[in-house]
Amino acid sequence: MEVTLWLIFFEFNQIDIPIKYLGFFLEDDDELEQIRKEYDAGRMLTGEVKKRLIEVLTVLVERHCRARAAIPLGFVLAIPPFNYPINLAVSKIAPALIAGNSLVLKPPTQVSPKVLSVVLLEKVLKLVTFSQFYPASQACLVCSFTDGDTGIAISKKVGMVPLQMELGGKDACIVLEDADLDLVSANIIKGGFSYSGQRCTAVNVVLVMEPVANALVNKVKVRVAKLTVGAPEDDCDITPVVSESSANFIEGLVMDAKQKGATFCQEYRREGNPIWFLLLDNVRPDMRIAWEEPFGPVLPVIWVNSVKEGIHHCNASNFGLQGCVFTRDINTAVLISDSMETGTVQINSSPARGPVHFPFQGVRDSGIGSQGVTNSINFMTKVKSTVINLPSPSYTMG
Repeated sequence: MEVTLWLIFFEFNQIDIPIKYLGFFLEDDDELEQIRKEYDAGRMLTGEVKKRLIEVLTVLVERHCRARAAIPLGFVLAIPPFNYPINLAVSKIAPALIAGNSLVLKPPTQVSPKVLSVVLLEKVLKLVTFSQFYPASQACLVCSFTDGDTGIAISKKVGMVPLQMELGGKDACIVLEDADLDLVSANIIKGGFSYSGQRCTAVNVVLVMEPVANALVNKVKVRVAKLTVGAPEDDCDITPVVSESSANFIEGLVMDAKQKGATFCQEYRREGNPIWFLLLDNVRPDMRIAWEEPFGPVLPVIWVNSVKEGIHHCNASNFGLQGCVFTRDINTAVLISDSMETGTVQINSSPARGPVHFPFQGVRDSGIGSQGVTNSINFMTKVKSTVINLPSPSYTMG
């Protein structure tokens, strides 16, 4: 009977099967008596296990029958970013509509609304002017936003509504002495320089153990030298950053690092919005680039003396979106992952949003709430319970 009870618990926990079907697991009065014993034992448990198990068993031994429904929240305000204007628009639109909500989508400022019409039907989305949008945004019942610290200001505007916000990161790459440096260097290039570094999941700082730091930097320099710079239509690796203000911000970080003694592995070069790839070695914690997200093709390398020092730097950041660890020791990798205060940790791979069904979230200034198909649908609904109070205990209905 103990096995049967835990089977009920796990199935209920995972798919929330209708309570009325739980009665089919019971065979006779002896099992009912056993349920009472397990129910009492369940009260000694703690946390989620206790909550879920008692929720199931209470239905069987007391006078209550609960029906659960997922209700649409109503009106969703969705704001995707410029770097993935279609992908991250769809990731907000689809869950909102699946959950039964209405939706207003504000395209990123840098992207024409016509771009979205390539993949979205006119009947699904209606173009409105700002004067129409702004009053509606004040009435939203849920807000899903992906971009930068503008989200903090938005959260203050929309009031006490559910918020799903991803606001950037300073994703750390911790490299241990036993790591495969060829694998690490390949992932640093992919993680640090793809999309010209204009990704919230970009590698933003490399924290490498001192004994292998020189060897790693040399391998990365060889790979960086093969990157091409030019226009997107020429399929170049590094393309212009999104705006002049972004380029000016990146240049400010670079000049601060230069003034404070960072080693430039390449000559710094900028021609308007295009900024050439730049690897900065011997970066110290007193440099802005050690903490601020450049959102461009500039990557700092910090030498550390211990895993503890690397974890401390990661956790001292205002951000906590993702991170990654490179080592051949999976046990050590998991321990480091447990210690890193981020939404996700990749082991032996660069940070990435991942498949659409994976949870995607951050901590601290990186945002609030969790994304991913299932999480987003749940986020855009509210749970409503209807409790039927029976005149007397019943063990056959539920």
